[in-house]
Amino acid sequence: MSFKKFIFSKVFLKNLGLAFLIAVGALILLLLWLNIYTRHGQSRTVPDFVGLNKEETAALAKKSKMKYQILDSVYTSVVPRGCVAEQNPKPGFKVKKWRNIVLTINAYRPEMVAVPDLIDLPLRQAIALIQDAGLEMGELRYKSNLSVNLVLGQQINGKDTEPGDSIQKGSMIDLVLGKGLSKQKTAVPDLMGMHLEPAKNRILGASLNLGTFTYDNTILSGDDSLNAFVYKQNPEYEDDATLQLGDLIYLWLTVDSLRLPVDSSLIVLPDTVLPAGIRPGTTI
Repeated sequence: MSFKKFIFSKVFLKNLGLAFLIAVGALILLLLWLNIYTRHGQSRTVPDFVGLNKEETAALAKKSKMKYQILDSVYTSVVPRGCVAEQNPKPGFKVKKWRNIVLTINAYRPEMVAVPDLIDLPLRQAIALIQDAGLEMGELRYKSNLSVNLVLGQQINGKDTEPGDSIQKGSMIDLVLGKGLSKQKTAVPDLMGMHLEPAKNRILGASLNLGTFTYDNTILSGDDSLNAFVYKQNPEYEDDATLQLGDLIYLWLTVDSLRLPVDSSLIVLPDTVLPAGIRPGTTI
């Protein structure tokens, strides 16, 4: 039989059609399997595990059809010991069913660190060393001395502490500083619109202490408190305003930008006729 006759024979065409049907069927089965395996179009909202203990975490993961894995531990005062401190992905994130959620728990035993040697260091350098050691900056206490803003002593809870002492990570260290022999003063910093942590650092950098800070009624969650900014301070910032070294500044925070004071005399309205070279939306 010639090749041409074989190509057009019923046996060849029948086998060719059967092979085509098998290939199409295999492709359909593969697509169905991939759709089931990847759960295409299916997603679930990641629940909030933060603050839950081991048993509560396991129950919530099972209920939400999620898996979880504890990869690390930290020490924090935000949640009880042994409870979830952080998670990835974050709550509210959309994921596929049985996605693995990575958790960090609050350590049962606090991490200990050595007290740095801060004596005779300038204030800014002392603050940097405190933060690098995993500790928190506490109060600035001033006393008469020839030096100004030089560390004369370091204390924890009002008691002197020696360099190398082992203390709990996150503890606050208070500094005793020289203020010179005269009544030296420092300028009141402008804190308006700043988040709390940068405002604290600026207050310390000005040789002052943070008194109390108050959130208004717009702060409803932890994220709100992180995003809150200063809308009021006491004493208020003025060009010539000064305070004694170590004095207190009080702050009020919000997430409502309308609470920020606005000097209407400095605002250029879009329809205002402006001098050449000045664009709308700028301030003058």
